[in-house]
Amino acid sequence: MPDEQGHPSRSEMRLASVMAALADPVRAKVVRDLATDLNDTERTCASFRLEVSKSTQTHHFRVLREAGLISQIDYGNSRKVKLRRTDLDDRFPGLLALVAAEDEPATD
Repeated sequence: MPDEQGHPSRSEMRLASVMAALADPVRAKVVRDLATDLNDTERTCASFRLEVSKSTQTHHFRVLREAGLISQIDYGNSRKVKLRRTDLDDRFPGLLALVAAEDEPATD
């Protein structure tokens, strides 16, 4: 059962949910950015500079959180995002390397 913030446990993470979350280019960019940061830095949602509305950003981060790709940490009036690298590497070995290696799609 997910915790009170909606984070599934490692055993609850499903490949279908992870792949569905990664199918969207905005969400894939977030995970790619986090996967290439080997320091596993906590980042604010605004730091990704996504070209979507704030409500759409909220939706994307919820999908990533509920799939188990990220954890969101509340700090009072702010929220930070961190990749669940250890859980993902244990549950789906090699997945993050594939995501990090993928080129961003060209925009027209």
